[in-house]
Amino acid sequence: MVFEQQSIGEVIRNGVAFDPRNWGRPMNESDLINATRDLFVLLHERQINYVLVGGIAMLQYVEGRNTQDIGLIISLPSLKQLPEIVIDSRNANFARGHLGALQIDLLFTTNTLFKAVERDYTAARVFQDQVIQTASVEGLIALKLYALPSLYRQGNFNKVAIYESDVSRLLEQYEPETDALLQLLETHLDTADMVEIRQILHEIAERIARFRRRASE
Repeated sequence: MVFEQQSIGEVIRNGVAFDPRNWGRPMNESDLINATRDLFVLLHERQINYVLVGGIAMLQYVEGRNTQDIGLIISLPSLKQLPEIVIDSRNANFARGHLGALQIDLLFTTNTLFKAVERDYTAARVFQDQVIQTASVEGLIALKLYALPSLYRQGNFNKVAIYESDVSRLLEQYEPETDALLQLLETHLDTADMVEIRQILHEIAERIARFRRRASE
């Protein structure tokens, strides 16, 4: 199932343009689209292994997901092959940078969960003008569940709401097996975080069941 019909650059341009926080700010639409195209040209020409994640990856599985940036799983050696990306912030597992007008979130394979997703939970997906290695449904769910306990601790309600909605939609539409994903997450998170993740999945399952009951009435 593929919903995305626009180029990746057009999706990001629309995400930026329709965000009220950006209204009144100058935006060169062609710069944003060109920067997005340039990124994937660089990745291809330099034969860099990566996995597309985040909102753009979600668009291959659900409708209406909005985003303003690119998310990639990538290795540190590969990042060194991309000096054009200016790093704005960085820690052991993540970096945020930009290529021209394009914001880029980087997830490093030094994190063993991200490496596992890169290795075992990807699929080649066709975007409008190219084939891109993208996180699978299971890979996206694992990444979002992995992030949720930390987002709760940070009090980041906006991201919590988005990530839980993403997980809910993927579970409702595709009904993937979650036991293997829980086993995967158990090797990367502590007991308290796993208790919270199981509670989140339980609550989502209840909402899905309630939705289906009401839809069938």
